[in-house]
Amino acid sequence: MFTFIPCVLSQVHKTYVASAKVPKAKYALPPQRQQVSAQLKAFQQLVTEANATFTFPQGFREIKAPNNEDVSFDYAMEMPGKDFEIWFQVRSIKENWAAYEKNLNDRSAEEDNPDSLYINTGKAQAKAFAGDNEPLMRFIPPNIAERYNADAGKSYMMNLPDVRLTKHYRYALLITLQKDRTGTIMAVCFSNQKGPEFFKNIDRASNCMKFKP
Repeated sequence: MFTFIPCVLSQVHKTYVASAKVPKAKYALPPQRQQVSAQLKAFQQLVTEANATFTFPQGFREIKAPNNEDVSFDYAMEMPGKDFEIWFQVRSIKENWAAYEKNLNDRSAEEDNPDSLYINTGKAQAKAFAGDNEPLMRFIPPNIAERYNADAGKSYMMNLPDVRLTKHYRYALLITLQKDRTGTIMAVCFSNQKGPEFFKNIDRASNCMKFKP
C-alpha cells in the first residue's frame, strides 16, 4: 500500500519536469468549434428520427435547401466552383408503421406497406425533375445498399429540362434508400456535365449519410 504513494509522486515529478522543458503559450486560445446552422440542426433532428447519421463531407458548403410548393427538401450543399450540389430529404416511417399495423384489419382504411413508400416517392420526384425526359431507373444492388445499412434502394439518372425548378442544371442523379420499419433517405445530385467528374464529385459525398446498423 505504501509503495503506491512514492510511485505516484515520482510520476507527477516526471510529468512536471517534462512540461517545464517546453514552455506553453502564455495566452493559449481554445480550439474554435464549428458553428452549426439552424438548417443543419433541424436536419440532424430528422436524421436522428430516421435512425441514420450524417457527417458533413469535406470540400462542400451548406446552401439553402429548396422548400416550397414545387419541391420539399431538408438540407442542401454544394461544391464551390464545381457546378455541383446535392439536396437531401430524410423521413422516418415509424409512425407510418404504427398506423399501418393499427388499421391492418380495417378494409376501409387500407394503406400501402410503409416499406414500399420510397418507391413511389422516388419515382414521382424523378418524374417531376425530368419532365418529358424519361428517367433511367436502376435497382441499387444489395451489396451497395448494405454499405448504407439499407434494405433496398433505387437510382434515377436524368437529363433535365432547362427550368428554374432545378436551377437550370442539365443532369441529375436521384438516389433513394430504405430501411425496413425505419426510414427513407433521398439524395439528388445535380451537375452541368455527366462525365467522370460528375461521379467523382458524387463519390466525395457518398459516405456522408447512412442508416445506423
